Amino acid sequence: MNVRRLSTLAAIAGGLLLSLDSLATAQNKTFETFGTIERKDPRFDALIPKDAKLAKIGAGFDWAEGPAWDKKNGYLLFSDIPPNSVMKWKEGEGVTLFLKPSGYTGTKPRGGEPGSNGLKFDSEGRLVLCQHGDRRIARLKADNKSFETLADRFEGKRFNSPNDAVYKSNGDLYFTDPPYGLEGLNDDPAKELKFNGVYRLSKDGKVTLLTKEMTFPNGIGFSPDEKTLYVAQSDPDAPIWKAFDVAEDGTLGASRVFADSTEWLKAGRKGLPDGLKVDQKGNVFATGPGGVHEFAADGTHLGTIDTGEATANCGFGEDGSTLFICADMYLGRIKTTTKGLGF
Repeated sequence: MNVRRLSTLAAIAGGLLLSLDSLATAQNKTFETFGTIERKDPRFDALIPKDAKLAKIGAGFDWAEGPAWDKKNGYLLFSDIPPNSVMKWKEGEGVTLFLKPSGYTGTKPRGGEPGSNGLKFDSEGRLVLCQHGDRRIARLKADNKSFETLADRFEGKRFNSPNDAVYKSNGDLYFTDPPYGLEGLNDDPAKELKFNGVYRLSKDGKVTLLTKEMTFPNGIGFSPDEKTLYVAQSDPDAPIWKAFDVAEDGTLGASRVFADSTEWLKAGRKGLPDGLKVDQKGNVFATGPGGVHEFAADGTHLGTIDTGEATANCGFGEDGSTLFICADMYLGRIKTTTKGLGF
């Protein structure tokens, strides 16, 4: 529609601009919605609009994980782990297969969770994958079919199954290595490391063990000033999130329990602490029992996007204010009034 004359700025504002709340409604009007939103603290209203709805934009997955927004091409990639696939979602096109195999390139049939998990784009826009089956951090080559190994061992021993990762602003990649990609988990005879660690892959290719104090390290993310590293622990006996002090040299110092989901788990809410993301204001969006929990930087629980399903991960995309949520068999989308780090 062409508008030739506008008499006042008020007319512009009234006629052409949509509020964030209205935009969220318009964005999701063609999709079925699901879940509920729980508001625990007034600060939550500054993150999630009061009339926001969680839209179901994809369904039928085995276990959706690792959402990552491709800024260059304008679409979302996410892992479907058991089928060993990376899927693509794009506005107006829906979900299509992007990559298969995604995490296991072997020829011997296997069960469990062989595919990729966490996905990241590096500073050059290349896709980096945490590959369960191949037990490595790998980068997708330009042919979009084959991979380059970035790291697959610590002190000569194979990783368990790299799970999730986050880039530091200097280009170092921090990642977790629980046993979920091993068919026998901690008891798998192929497990070479006696612990489940958190590592740093430096730009020069050096792998450093940062901590092995967490039983099942999972989701990972930095605070905006990169002085704190958050790590989820998906252990039903200790379902917590920890916050680590980050030293000047990039190693980890003292840790503290940032949040504890034991009571939610005891109440029968689905899921465990899993993937997480941090917004530009320092709020932590962490999946766990009951959905995606929002925490202030001081650890205060602000509210929850309750998906009703075991929720694996979340990630910001589009202009940075849309939160995509991987909830078991569903891919969801909700508009926020904040923006994720990196946007």
